[in-house]
Amino acid sequence: MATKIRLQRNGRKSYAFYSIVIADVRAPRDGKFIEKIGTYNPNTNPATVDLKFDRALDWVLKGAQPTDTVRNILSREGIYMKKHLLGGVNKGAFGEAEADAKFEAWKSNKQSGLAALKAKEDAAKKAEAKARLDAEKKINEEKAKALAEKKAAEEAAKVAAEAPAEEAPVEEAPATETPAAEAPAAE
Repeated sequence: MATKIRLQRNGRKSYAFYSIVIADVRAPRDGKFIEKIGTYNPNTNPATVDLKFDRALDWVLKGAQPTDTVRNILSREGIYMKKHLLGGVNKGAFGEAEADAKFEAWKSNKQSGLAALKAKEDAAKKAEAKARLDAEKKINEEKAKALAEKKAAEEAAKVAAEAPAEEAPVEEAPATETPAAEAPAAE
């Protein structure tokens, strides 16, 4: 029986979540499967993969053919590296302990690379947040300056309006009587 390692879709609409399964090549994507060996969530950054390493390696060694996406996932997780090293052990190129040491070195190198990438992304996020904060501070300073100028202009207008009012209160009284006298004539 020919087997495939494929993804089985789960999750709601527009938020796919996949199970990594071993299935017969004739089975439909979301149909019957032989064994579930892990999950894959592409919605997180980076994508989250939970994989039963030993079972996946066992199925790859038995000849199960992965789909393209699953091959990339298995390769990232180190299944194919381990298969390659086990092939070297079977040919007698080196011992199993040396193969394990090489695999651990590869895994730690990969982890340090991922950590460096994560640190770079965090630094970029912090720089972007700082730039946004600086831009917001600049805008707030400009608004505060404009508000201060407006208040100063209002105070100057208020002081200017109060100064003539104090000097000529007598002049205002005839000015108010004149429009009142004209108002009945206009009607």
